Amino acid sequence: MKRRGLAVAVAAAALIVASAPDALAGDVGSDQTSTRTDTDNGLSGNELYAQATAVSYDTSKNGSGSSAGPLTVSDSTWTPPACWYAPEWTAKQFAKVTEADYKKVSGDPNQDSTSRRASYEYMQTYKDGEYKNYNVDKQDDGMWWGAVQNPNAPILDQLACNTRLPFWVENGDTPDIPNAISPLILAGLAYQQIKVPGTKVTLAPAGPTKVNLRTWAWLDKGDFKPVSVTASLTSPGLNIRATTTATPVSLTLQPGTTDAETYPASGSCTFNADGSIGEPWAKGKSGEDPPCGIKYLRASGSGTYPLKATLTWKITWEGSTGEGTFPDGTFGATQDITVQEIQSVN
Repeated sequence: MKRRGLAVAVAAAALIVASAPDALAGDVGSDQTSTRTDTDNGLSGNELYAQATAVSYDTSKNGSGSSAGPLTVSDSTWTPPACWYAPEWTAKQFAKVTEADYKKVSGDPNQDSTSRRASYEYMQTYKDGEYKNYNVDKQDDGMWWGAVQNPNAPILDQLACNTRLPFWVENGDTPDIPNAISPLILAGLAYQQIKVPGTKVTLAPAGPTKVNLRTWAWLDKGDFKPVSVTASLTSPGLNIRATTTATPVSLTLQPGTTDAETYPASGSCTFNADGSIGEPWAKGKSGEDPPCGIKYLRASGSGTYPLKATLTWKITWEGSTGEGTFPDGTFGATQDITVQEIQSVN
């Protein structure tokens, strides 16, 4: 492609994106992604938008409750998908919206000649150029694919897929291009939807703790179980899904002050065979080291120490074409701990 041709193609792509801020597959931060409902023509106020297929989520096995929240990814080098390519229009929809968009641009006196020309050449590419009449004669054989953005991703990352113009894919085929929708991408989106219960450990002896007193910490059996979210996308010739599961693996205690010791020394308590963490305190155990707990070495004075209990969750996924893992996720909660000096009478 000559330099001018490339510039025109890029300008046309930018025009489509600019005219279709709602072309994206909906709010991937919701339980069910939304999309336009006027799917017969792909128009909204004569603006082009990608609307034929949206990612949907089954959150029936997700964490719930007022204390539940999203996981923090432990590996900063991994992020959920920022954009992808997916089936968006039937041939007839694409024909109608492309010509409507051209009429809108060409009839707007505020558009400069470059924009008008770019819009015209874009339309001609699909009408009487590389493609013929928008592939309307293949209406039942395939769909037009376009870029979809994740609104929860950084804006510059979202735009990474905007360099490719809409393209035709036969039903049942998977385009061999980067960022084509796949179970792996769906699994990453499902990860973003996962919520886990809040982490509040039981501490004993109950009430304010004392300086140099071993405080036992535990989570009861059954309080924390695996949670999962399934993401799916269905269109003519395409039916893919992926389920991402978070399984709790360890509890980390951060006393909120350097004047403290943790049990074990690492502060990381692993799950027991029965699904519990630590061991409940009982009378007669005060002189023993707890399997999971803390010991404060200095009183908190008139304030408190912010004890943070963080659960680490192992993340796995299984899809219609494979399985794998993602970096662990963490979620924690803070408890205010009062630490008093032991009073003695002489």
